[in-house]
Amino acid sequence: MLKVEKLNVFYGGIHALKGISFSVEEGKIVALIGANGAGKSTTLRSVCGLKKVKDGEILFKSKNITNKSTNDIVKAGMTLVPEGRRIFPNLTVTENLMLGAFLRRDSEEIEKDLDWVNTLFPRLRERKDQKGGTLSGGEQQMLAIGRALMSRPDLLMLDEPSLGLAPVIVGEVFRVIRKVHEEGKTILLIEQNALAALKLADYAYVLETGRIVLQGKGEDLLSDDLVKKSYLGG
Repeated sequence: MLKVEKLNVFYGGIHALKGISFSVEEGKIVALIGANGAGKSTTLRSVCGLKKVKDGEILFKSKNITNKSTNDIVKAGMTLVPEGRRIFPNLTVTENLMLGAFLRRDSEEIEKDLDWVNTLFPRLRERKDQKGGTLSGGEQQMLAIGRALMSRPDLLMLDEPSLGLAPVIVGEVFRVIRKVHEEGKTILLIEQNALAALKLADYAYVLETGRIVLQGKGEDLLSDDLVKKSYLGG
């Protein structure tokens, strides 16, 4: 579904991504793990058009989307749940969700998707008239995921969904991600919580200072010595 080839991205004179290549197969969960500053978020921002690519190629559903506008990329079927959730605190839960469907014009289908999202996340239905800013961190993360799903994406990308959450809430958020995947969504997950990400992922890539240094099935990387030493506290 997604294929990234030899991607190079710069921030001024800083070479942030150094020729990375990876792919995401339809129906799979793929994780990118690595330390803070490894280039994980830059990768997602580049893929979804928020950061200009110097060279390389990004193919989505066999079409070249390199440096396309974010609006066009969302319309093509890709959505990002950003780091830090970025919900609108002064809007209600329902208003936040409906903003995810901003580029859509199929009102009847939008209503069906709103009902589907509220079924996926019963707490959002319970709090549909609450302001987003009054929700807990975990509920805000569910709202951010639900808002992204309202664009009806084929590929859902999540940037550090566990960031800043208590361990018990992290487990709940990852259960939510698994549930979304079981509903048929392909997922690209960026995570510092390597253990949780690798347990969830079908396939994973390890990113260090802008380069992919290791890849393999999630379960295989859990037992890799380098991964255990660097990311799992082994």
